[in-house]
Amino acid sequence: MNTTNTVHFKKAHTMTTSPVNTMQALVLESAHGALTPQLLPRPQPEAGQVLVRIQASGVNPLDTKIRAGAAEHAQQPLPAILGMDLAGIVEDVGPGVSRFKAGDEVYGFTGGIGGLQGSLAQYAAVDERLIARKPANLTMREASALPLVFITAWEGLVDRANVRSGHKVLVHGGAGCVGHVAVQLARARGAEVFATGTAAQAGYIRSIGATPIDYEKTSVESYVNQFTEGKGFDIVYDTVGGPVLDASFLATRRYSGHVVTSLGWGTHKLAPLSFRGATFSGVFTLLPILTGQFREHHGEIMEQATMLAESGQLKPLLDPGTFTLDTAAEAHALVAEGRARGKVVVSVSA
Repeated sequence: MNTTNTVHFKKAHTMTTSPVNTMQALVLESAHGALTPQLLPRPQPEAGQVLVRIQASGVNPLDTKIRAGAAEHAQQPLPAILGMDLAGIVEDVGPGVSRFKAGDEVYGFTGGIGGLQGSLAQYAAVDERLIARKPANLTMREASALPLVFITAWEGLVDRANVRSGHKVLVHGGAGCVGHVAVQLARARGAEVFATGTAAQAGYIRSIGATPIDYEKTSVESYVNQFTEGKGFDIVYDTVGGPVLDASFLATRRYSGHVVTSLGWGTHKLAPLSFRGATFSGVFTLLPILTGQFREHHGEIMEQATMLAESGQLKPLLDPGTFTLDTAAEAHALVAEGRARGKVVVSVSA
């Protein structure tokens, strides 16, 4: 099965109606560069691929790091079309594809790293294993906000920690992009959930079913004593990294506790964790895209997201800003500068 898409970049154009067999896309030529509009050949689906007419593209912090030349682990050579998450409509399918047909509404984490074309374009030919049917009760914008963050939450809470009823779960960054999805996922699986955030975020954290903890005013020892009688949390999911991961080691339950992080990039002392006899897992959501292995599991996870969304147990928090391909640079700036109030989405139309 083909795992790459080669995109041939041509002279820049302004965003206008695309002729047949071409598409509008935004191209990053070099690190720190502009997202340049270009008219490119429309990709054709190969064996195992689905051609998606993209309606919306989710913006992740990693997109802005790639653009800044600060994400070697994403292995995205330039020039490139960025954008990892998409939601759209199946236009055509390649040989061997049976799960999808033209007209299906789909979503997934499909590219933008590892040399694969991203979603800041009108079309993309994507590996069918990476996508799932879009939740019927979510808009295209809402659906495009979910793939990367939901997969990250699922791999940590379900694949690594086996979250379930009876667990007390602490999510660090409970109003963040991964955090707010992790809270909802843990709640859907029957856990009692607590989440750190600011005082201003407490109302939202409470609205999605978690007990808010003001990390600016409450020490680890204090909230562990208050909410677990000093025993520690069964699962601690760190979505922030740095000192917060160190704090997670102090908050987990002795013997049976499990700390998971999606941002374990630094150097940390494991002694506090070892002294508790607890376990630790890291999540690297990009791996199936980069290696081509286990991609079907990403599609399976997205199927779970669809079921949760359609049952009313999962709802993404969107930033109120509206962006198009013409204003995608503004969307990137909002994320890069930490000013987003939810997941930022770029609307795309073909």
